[in-house]
Amino acid sequence: MSKCNYCAFFSHARPAPDWDAYAAGICDEIKYWGARLGGTNVPTIFFGGGTPSLMPTATFGQIMDCMSRHFHIDSDAEITLESNPGTLDTARLGEFMARGVNRLSVGVQSLNDDALRFLGRRHTAADALALIDAAHRMGLHVSADFIYGLPHQTTAHVRDLCRDINAIGLRHCSMYELTIEPDTPFGKMNLTMPSNEEMADMYAAIGETLALPRYEVSNYATAHTQCRHNANIWAGGAYVGLGRGAAGRPLIDGVWYDQMGAAQRCTPMTSHDRATEKIITGMRTMRGVELTDDVRAALDWDAVANCAGDVIQTPDGFLAPTEKAILILDNLLVKLIR
Repeated sequence: MSKCNYCAFFSHARPAPDWDAYAAGICDEIKYWGARLGGTNVPTIFFGGGTPSLMPTATFGQIMDCMSRHFHIDSDAEITLESNPGTLDTARLGEFMARGVNRLSVGVQSLNDDALRFLGRRHTAADALALIDAAHRMGLHVSADFIYGLPHQTTAHVRDLCRDINAIGLRHCSMYELTIEPDTPFGKMNLTMPSNEEMADMYAAIGETLALPRYEVSNYATAHTQCRHNANIWAGGAYVGLGRGAAGRPLIDGVWYDQMGAAQRCTPMTSHDRATEKIITGMRTMRGVELTDDVRAALDWDAVANCAGDVIQTPDGFLAPTEKAILILDNLLVKLIR
């Protein structure tokens, strides 16, 4: 296993993981949360971070069985598996589906082999297309991640990528701007990146060319194929993170908790801090943030009035960004939050 040139996420590259120990650790956390939350209903499960499609399907089955024993998994639960091309064939994909997976998120990143090599990916464009095609034929909901804004990339290149995505028939995709983090291989290179103006043009080109509407800053989908798991997080719903490096926001007896890493590492949050998070995540979506009492208290309403060209109060009680405001969202949020 290896990390890509741009990756700054928590992960370990190990030649032979101890899958039994991994499953036991995750199951211990599931038991802990099952006891603490009292058998809560689970509408979505997301296996992400690293490359979970590398795990043996038997290990995945152990985890799902443990979840079923300690929680009530909804009959129509969205169960997502993140994957990389080259880590799954149709047989293994079928085994994951037999154990509950109904949504596949594929780390494609590019449909150009030269770009994939530059990014440090280990698959080819053909590998990615083959996995997406197989998943579609097997009836899975499929999403794919792509990266744009590479050195020397132009808006025309981004439009071509969007047209290729349209041709694949994806109903959900994520388009991420390449960000250079200091502690990565790219961070140690003197790369010539597109200017902010060029990045903005690329972002606009995605919205104009992709045959899917934007529903979050970096995510595009039809009305019925949005990621329910992420939508809950952006809307400020409760969730629990399992495994090293995972994060959660459980709600226990009316108190929100900042949960990081191991299950027991929980810190109570103030109403203002949690409301601030809800504003930050909610305003990333085209729907916006629901104007609940806590959110109203955390907003600077004079600033909201002064930013009338960038935000909209909707009839159903949300504060939403305009299309133009998405490009300046970080600066806008600094103004809006008390």
